Amino acid sequence: MRHLLWAAVLALCAGPSLAQDPATLVADRVLILGDNVLVAEGSVEILQMGMTLTAARVTFDAAKDSLSIDGPILLTDDSGSRILADQAELSADFRNGILTGARLVLAQQLQLAAAEVQRVGGRYTELGRTVASSCQVCAANPVPFWEIRAQSVVHDQVAQQLYFKGAQLRFSGVPVFYIPRLRMPDPGLNRATGFLRPDYRITNQLGYGIIQPYFIVIDPSRDLTLAPYVTSRQGRSLGLRYRQAYDSGQLEVNGALSTDNILPDELRGYLFASGGFSLPRDFALTFGLQAVSDNGYLIDYGISEQDYLDSFVEVQRVNRDDFVLGRLHYYESLRETAGTIPTSSLGDLLKIRRFTFPGLGGAANLRYLLTGENRVSSSVQDVNGDGIPDGLDTAQALIGLDWSREWYLPGGLVGTAQVLGQADVTAVNQDPSYPARIGRLYGAVGGKLGWPLRRVEDSGAIQVLEPVAQVLLSPDSSPDVPNEDSQLVEFDEGNLFSLNRFPGTDEVELSNRAALGLNWTRFGADGSTLALTLGRVLRAQDLDQFSLSSGLDGAASDWLVGMQVFTAWGLGLTQRFLVGDKAALTAAEARLNWAASDFGLTSGYYYSIADPADGKPDAISELTIGGTWNLAANWTGEAGVRHDFIAGRTSRASVGMQFRNECLLVNLSLSRWFADSTSVNPTTEFNVSLDLLGFGGAASPGPARQCRS
Repeated sequence: MRHLLWAAVLALCAGPSLAQDPATLVADRVLILGDNVLVAEGSVEILQMGMTLTAARVTFDAAKDSLSIDGPILLTDDSGSRILADQAELSADFRNGILTGARLVLAQQLQLAAAEVQRVGGRYTELGRTVASSCQVCAANPVPFWEIRAQSVVHDQVAQQLYFKGAQLRFSGVPVFYIPRLRMPDPGLNRATGFLRPDYRITNQLGYGIIQPYFIVIDPSRDLTLAPYVTSRQGRSLGLRYRQAYDSGQLEVNGALSTDNILPDELRGYLFASGGFSLPRDFALTFGLQAVSDNGYLIDYGISEQDYLDSFVEVQRVNRDDFVLGRLHYYESLRETAGTIPTSSLGDLLKIRRFTFPGLGGAANLRYLLTGENRVSSSVQDVNGDGIPDGLDTAQALIGLDWSREWYLPGGLVGTAQVLGQADVTAVNQDPSYPARIGRLYGAVGGKLGWPLRRVEDSGAIQVLEPVAQVLLSPDSSPDVPNEDSQLVEFDEGNLFSLNRFPGTDEVELSNRAALGLNWTRFGADGSTLALTLGRVLRAQDLDQFSLSSGLDGAASDWLVGMQVFTAWGLGLTQRFLVGDKAALTAAEARLNWAASDFGLTSGYYYSIADPADGKPDAISELTIGGTWNLAANWTGEAGVRHDFIAGRTSRASVGMQFRNECLLVNLSLSRWFADSTSVNPTTEFNVSLDLLGFGGAASPGPARQCRS
């Protein structure tokens, strides 16, 4: 029969420790010898101050205020740390004493084994000659992947730090590194000042290199990471990352300064900053700063593949019936020629108010817009060849109103009335082909009629078939303004029945027109979805507003064919085709995502005919593929490629492998970026990183090695 003694019983024979810190003891047998000695035997368990001790036998001497313990012993504290030992002599409060044949287990992952472990003051655990590892060891795997052997180790439970003296790092039993003094965070610590995992990088331009980050905790809300980078080809770089958290937001700054043989006479570098804050009255502020010394720096140092810089500040508020946006953007191209992204600044002030007209019902949106774009250049000539004067500046004020309402008609028909009206004034500077000020009035009115039909299959699947027809009346002419925000027009399922298919406000869709569409969707009983869309736009007259590659050119647009497939087993496929009357393909786009238990695949394909008016002097046929797959229990592979079929070359290719088990993470990657620019050179990059899992801030462990007899 097990016995339970409460603190009051123990206090009768206990010294000051147990009297001040009551404990609970549970055992199969309990003996009280004389006035000062209590003996507990058989599955002994003691609970005190958040700690739990289990043992085979415990002898408590009240006169000495000590515990003599026979194992197997397990001492667990409230942080989850555990000490396993054969024998122990501890103070009654477990805070001081010696354990022999002991192992310290932190966060159920990192194990430190020593012949003797000493507890000091309840804060420190001191180990003698120690072996530390998070790798699984058994008869089949007697040697861990890695281990740290040390003359002594001290675990500071409060600071959550491990201090090694005379540390030797071994891989598969082979010594590879010796460190007289080593400090590591314990597994429960996420942030601590110290060195982070080094990264090894090899590129064809910089040679062999090592990046050794050093992390600095400034306070609970701020930290700084310094990352020196030294290469074999005289490359010297110092990177930094600063982060700060506020009660209402956050700030992050990344940057670097470098010297190298790529541009030997220049100091190179970059600075990126971003952040966001909550403001009063539900407003939110976001901002970003991007600056770089030269066009090739981001590629050369593997930071980013972007070809333009965007510095901005935005303030917005989103409510159920109200949207307010104010923003300023500064764009700077990193291409040899600026093209459609010149060095310029853009400002917008937008307010949209959603409401219902009294007596009319439906949904109405009232929009106010102030926008302007200013280019750095002051030239009225088109030097960069993008069809726009290099110094063109514009500003626009606009007010617009749209309204729609649905009615359910006999026979299951759904009718929708649609109205759009807007007025705007545009100021033009440094473009002699336009007047200084241009005023416009624009409107569109019409309706849409749909007939949704529903069918339920015997399997429980549901099919919905809906033919839709839309008719809109619009003016045949409108004053022309510089087209700054509607350069790229796409014809897809999202704008088949739009009132204005231009994405911005500089262009408006003219002429009376009709849109015809047929939608079919099947919702499977297993959660799968199959959707098909067929549509076309017909105009009373061709006003040559749209480019050839948009699919909207001519009195009759191309046929829009769209398909979406989503399966219950993780496959997602979306496709869009624009097909002319003679079955000629104008544009095609496909995206594939497939997430399975053993692999993941993402792929995209884009095709477009040549269209110089749309910035496409040559046809485009480009494929991107990226995937990951589980090669074995601990091995994962990944690969990616981006190929241009028209140019007959690959612009980007990468391959990588990852090994992860319970104690080790190794990443290997090889990538090639093919450039055809005089300012950016082709770059081949090889990266190696290694993590010893089990310490604070490390990645999560993977599957453990199998132990077989």
